[in-house]
Amino acid sequence: MLEGKGVVRETDMAEEMQNKVMELAHQALDAHEVSDCQSIAHFIKQKLDEIYGPAWNSVVGNDFGSCITHMSGSFIFFRVEMMEFLIFKDGKDFTESREEVIRVVQKSGNEDS
Repeated sequence: MLEGKGVVRETDMAEEMQNKVMELAHQALDAHEVSDCQSIAHFIKQKLDEIYGPAWNSVVGNDFGSCITHMSGSFIFFRVEMMEFLIFKDGKDFTESREEVIRVVQKSGNEDS
């Protein structure tokens, strides 16, 4: 389990939803090995689908890139210690959607703010 507090890098989510997503991330980290990114991502996606309806996506790891389209108000990119979380609701069928490009580069011994 990672003990650190979540640090939001980018988001367009309401604060209440951000808090819920980070709470779910911590629950996932408690329930699964830190190295099991697929299970952590699946846990978060499944819980968000139950709470906020289907079409949520969850990407977890420390070395990934992405280009996504998401429904406005459903995007958050944050980290807990060295683990990165990209969470969003699919926006392909919604009139109000945005495209985001996220590139995570694993840095050795260098934290960016």
